[in-house]
Amino acid sequence: MNRTKQNAALIGAILSVLILVSLLYILFPHGKADSYIADIYQDGQLLTSIPLSDVKEAYTFTVTGATGCQNEVEVRPGSIGILSADCPDKLCVHQGFISDSRLPITCLPNRLVILLHPAEQAETDSAAIDMITY
Repeated sequence: MNRTKQNAALIGAILSVLILVSLLYILFPHGKADSYIADIYQDGQLLTSIPLSDVKEAYTFTVTGATGCQNEVEVRPGSIGILSADCPDKLCVHQGFISDSRLPITCLPNRLVILLHPAEQAETDSAAIDMITY
């Protein structure tokens, strides 16, 4: 019985270390790019690409969907976010501004996705296909 408790403790310790290492890898990426390009998609179609390193002053614009839904997007030097949306839950607004490619901004009711990728990364068509699943 004592041997079983030792094995369980060893397995628990190994799993804890693996979880900790995985979290550190996700939260602190080792190769952060110097500049990013924001790709804005609606209904799976690329609307525009914005090089965030070229932005000198903040500006806003509105993206209107086929059903009349609207998202007000603000672009700042080095970051992008949604200021307001007419979707019911406003999760896209609460996500705040993003400045790296770890997590895209998504507004599912309005079918809008803002995805960042490093400026030096080669553009491929497969990124658009894999980005949105209906």
